[in-house]
Amino acid sequence: MQTATSKLTKKYQATIPEPVRKLLHLKMGDEIAFDIKKDGVHLRRARAVDIAFTQSLENTLSEWMTENDEEAYSDL
Repeated sequence: MQTATSKLTKKYQATIPEPVRKLLHLKMGDEIAFDIKKDGVHLRRARAVDIAFTQSLENTLSEWMTENDEEAYSDL
């Protein structure tokens, strides 16, 4: 087993360590998916169906995309 770590920025962003990128065959611009399960969170390369699903949901959430919302939730 190999362990890799990454630090969260103040915007809760993290760099995916090189061993993980290699294992998942990730390149710049690729999207990743987080599968949330009872035993933890699993990271994987996003499939086309994951991206299509997310995009279809984003179009239904337009009422949460105001300037006031952006300001109120910018630190999350």
